[in-house]
Amino acid sequence: MSALVRITDVAPRDGLQNEPDMVPVAGKVGLVRRLAAAGVDEIEVSSFVSRKWIPQLGDAAEVFAALRDLAGAAPVLSALVPNEQGMAAALRVNERAGAALLGKVAVFTAASETFAQKNTNASIAETLERFEPVIRLAHGAGLLVRGYVSCAIACPFEGPISPQQAARVGARLLELGVDELDLADTIGAGEPDSLEALLHAVLASTGAAAPPRVTLHLHDTRGQAAGCVRRALELGVRSFDGAAGGLGGCPYASTATSRAPGNLATETLVGAVEQAGLATRVNREALRLASELAQSLRGSGGGCGAGGKTV
Repeated sequence: MSALVRITDVAPRDGLQNEPDMVPVAGKVGLVRRLAAAGVDEIEVSSFVSRKWIPQLGDAAEVFAALRDLAGAAPVLSALVPNEQGMAAALRVNERAGAALLGKVAVFTAASETFAQKNTNASIAETLERFEPVIRLAHGAGLLVRGYVSCAIACPFEGPISPQQAARVGARLLELGVDELDLADTIGAGEPDSLEALLHAVLASTGAAAPPRVTLHLHDTRGQAAGCVRRALELGVRSFDGAAGGLGGCPYASTATSRAPGNLATETLVGAVEQAGLATRVNREALRLASELAQSLRGSGGGCGAGGKTV
């Protein structure tokens, strides 16, 4: 089993999408550049959603245009796309750059019917149906596709989600052709044992396709994320999402007086990997600088995961 762990930083998209104040293009571009300098393997830059729904990410095209010089170089730059319209906008990034600037797109559904309806205005089945043309277009353009499964452990409306339900949704995404399955603990309800149950169910449902094709997207609501990383590493997972500075935080996990802790901080993630005796490509000092910038861009609001809505 590989000792090198893959790190995706989602702070520019997931971390900033629900901030109360608009972050200028220059701030987002600066954050992406610092993350690239830190050596993360992938950066989720933005989301091609309607400006009406996610005004904070309505500048996705401008952000990518300012990053044109990163085309063809590490890290992979990715973006969320909710539908064919978003996919068309994503494809224009590479057309305008004249090179492969955007290397991956992500689609998103949930393991909870209630959450799917509130987050995407569609049932799980309807979201999966939407993805078929998106995945076809992406692969036709040479792009990789990530498939998010929100609420893979628990839902803020339905409570605990059975591992088998999350695994069924994940298996369907793999059948549709996603290259990577990203299991998201949207409200940070997971702990090592529940995460292990989820991973075993996914393995049973998808066979040899996982864990090599599985990424974990953890929120640190109850301070359990680092323990979940360690358990996942023991089970063979080698790909994780983090957010520089711990940006994000699911609104559904917040209270009237306290904002929920955000995504698992990339610096905490890298530390947990190293403590387990494994390695990443990340330069810790460069990551510290990226995290400082991420924190400086943060307002007083909060947000969480997929799609310009929630992962």
